[in-house]
Amino acid sequence: MITPTGSMATRMGFKTGDLILEVGFRDDCDRTLREEFITETGNQLLDGDVQEVVDGVIIWWREDDGDLVDELVDALTYLSDTGPIWVLTPKVGRPGHVHPSDIQDSAPTAGLSQTSTLSVAPDWTATRLVARKSAKR
Repeated sequence: MITPTGSMATRMGFKTGDLILEVGFRDDCDRTLREEFITETGNQLLDGDVQEVVDGVIIWWREDDGDLVDELVDALTYLSDTGPIWVLTPKVGRPGHVHPSDIQDSAPTAGLSQTSTLSVAPDWTATRLVARKSAKR
């Protein structure tokens, strides 16, 4: 069991006051993990109607969700200069599993670098992406 000081949201770098944009929420998403984000930040997760700069983006991504590069580029529109994008994908053997190479191939095209991967929930893995220094303005 995860303790409050060692929550997955904390391990993912989120802290009190952070604004998180959530993309791709569906019934298959891990509700416990979502609640950790809300508890840790003290804010509700924002949807695609956001008009402000956010501290991080959570993208729930499945095999048939479309073009990941487009989704990553859209997410960068709202992201602060130092915020991460976390791409959450179903684990191997789960419906909608995404091959890690799909993320590795999409990230550089969107101007991002992959930094780490975590097992964040029983059915989900998260890959952390950040803006490449050469891509920043």
